[in-house]
Amino acid sequence: MEIPKFDETFIPILEVLKDSKILKSRELIKEVKSRFYSGLTEEQLKQETKSGDLLIDNRIAWGKSYLKKGGYITFPQRGFVQITEKGKGHSATLTVRDLENESSLFDFYKQEKQSNSSDISDIGKPKPTIDISSPQDLIDEGFSRIETEVKNDLLVKLKSGDPYFFEKVVLRLLKKMGYGEFIETSKSNDGGIDGIINEDKLGLDKIYIQAKRFTENKVRETDIRNFIGAMSGDTNKGVFVTTSEFDEKALKKAREAHHKIICIDGHKLVSLMHEFNVGVQIKTNYEIKQIDEDFFDEQ
Repeated sequence: MEIPKFDETFIPILEVLKDSKILKSRELIKEVKSRFYSGLTEEQLKQETKSGDLLIDNRIAWGKSYLKKGGYITFPQRGFVQITEKGKGHSATLTVRDLENESSLFDFYKQEKQSNSSDISDIGKPKPTIDISSPQDLIDEGFSRIETEVKNDLLVKLKSGDPYFFEKVVLRLLKKMGYGEFIETSKSNDGGIDGIINEDKLGLDKIYIQAKRFTENKVRETDIRNFIGAMSGDTNKGVFVTTSEFDEKALKKAREAHHKIICIDGHKLVSLMHEFNVGVQIKTNYEIKQIDEDFFDEQ
């Protein structure tokens, strides 16, 4: 079962309200989830929007908002919801396409009418489609696109940069992640180890780091074997980081080693850099506000 799109919650909302009972908005969301989306996994139920709201709750809330604008439900008092006569007579299926002429709010969903342009380049082009994403979905999609672009740019810069600088980036990232102070090894005689992290202040527990800046080549089994050989007897923990990928034999070698070896490929690396603000900076903060239901519950 997939998380419903916001217009797929229209019928469940109306079904919950069909006996004309007045429900609090929170009770409505809870009942819709219980009756119609009990098949969602725990992971799906905990999935959040970019702003931190539960995604399923957000979709139902937007469905409620659009039904209200379409005249299918009403808010008899603040924080409460009730079905209208129009809502009771709804069809078996109801989508945002059915609502697009109900209110001026839905004008932006209307298909652009094909002009009578004589421009031959317009002939045969597909007609515009209606975007049925909720405003929150559009915001999340925009953030995801920006995030993907930043990560791609990060990976390009890492692959084209100095190998020694790449090693510093990896060590700084691990420190930012809370793995303690690091020691850079001598470049002339590092024995295959690019850095050492002391998990505790006395250095009793160490993590060895190997950073490989590859542009095309994958990390092979021999690279993992050499890393294991370079790890002395005073540690059994290692992190192998690359800007490229690990082939299957390399991953198998790392899994089967007596040492605990974590493999981080290029995509995972830039995701961590993005999450912990290494090599990136916050450009803009956007503030999105919503109704505070607790405020209105006090009356």
